[in-house]
Amino acid sequence: MMAVDQKLDDEAGRLAALYRYEVLDTPRETPFDRVTGLVSQVLNVPMCAVSLVDTDRQWFKSCVGLSTAETGRDISFCTHTILQRKPLSICDATLDARFAQNPLVTGSPFIRSYLGVPLTTPDGYNLGSLCVIDVVPRNFRPEQVEILKSFAAVVVDELELRRIAQTDHLTGAMTRRGFIRELDKAFARFRRSAHPTALVLLDIDHFKRVNDTFGHPTGDEVLKAVALDITSQLRVSDSLGRWGGEEFGVLLQDIESEQVLATAERLRRHIELLVVDNEPGLQVTASLGVATLDSHMASVEAWLAVADAALYEAKRAGRNRSAVGRVS
Repeated sequence: MMAVDQKLDDEAGRLAALYRYEVLDTPRETPFDRVTGLVSQVLNVPMCAVSLVDTDRQWFKSCVGLSTAETGRDISFCTHTILQRKPLSICDATLDARFAQNPLVTGSPFIRSYLGVPLTTPDGYNLGSLCVIDVVPRNFRPEQVEILKSFAAVVVDELELRRIAQTDHLTGAMTRRGFIRELDKAFARFRRSAHPTALVLLDIDHFKRVNDTFGHPTGDEVLKAVALDITSQLRVSDSLGRWGGEEFGVLLQDIESEQVLATAERLRRHIELLVVDNEPGLQVTASLGVATLDSHMASVEAWLAVADAALYEAKRAGRNRSAVGRVS
């Protein structure tokens, strides 16, 4: 009797695995674009995509020859690919009962042939596929299937590296790279639907003095304690990133502008009350700069600049305080 592959039927687990990578709706990235570009050239196909299958859509992390960033899941060829372990090969979609009336076949991009390899995580979930598409009937040769399988493994490896690179090993916060990705996603979301969003940049006051007086191991304990304290106060929708050295970033989503400063002040007061183990004489404080996202900010960089200016103002005014940035 053939063993049942339970993870192919575990949609909740598959979606949880997909969301764990925090890749949906992120900007284009060179490693993935390099893969789709190479596959398109090596297999001589006009279209290639890294397709991730969400709840009700397929979203392209990278694509060549396709004019859209996503399609409905119900018409996605890749939805069929993730239901199996082996590659899915369609010689002529117009002769396949599953796809003959599909709008992607009868209309743009006029798919005729398709080859997709599942993107399988190390724990066995199919996130989506690396697929190639042609506008003419085509039998993909075994060696071409093997090439696509090799490139699919590269995509999964890149997703794994991307996930690891997003976490700071000392504090457990996001790395600067990972936090910028979250800011990019929040900015794009704000542009689409104006969800109230704010950024707080936080700098531990006189941190060099902490290292010089108490030693670097104690400095590390301060960083970990501050990160843990902030995390304990954040909601599931919020994010904490280590911006660099003793500086952190806090992304607050779905928060009204009048609540932002109060939230920043709550974070500041909690840090002021921190007790670092084995150093009862150590007083930890922080300065915070707040920037509420608004329609006058043309980019994430502009948003960060407002928060950074506010942080500078908090320091200039005496530290251990919060300041609100204004768009000039």
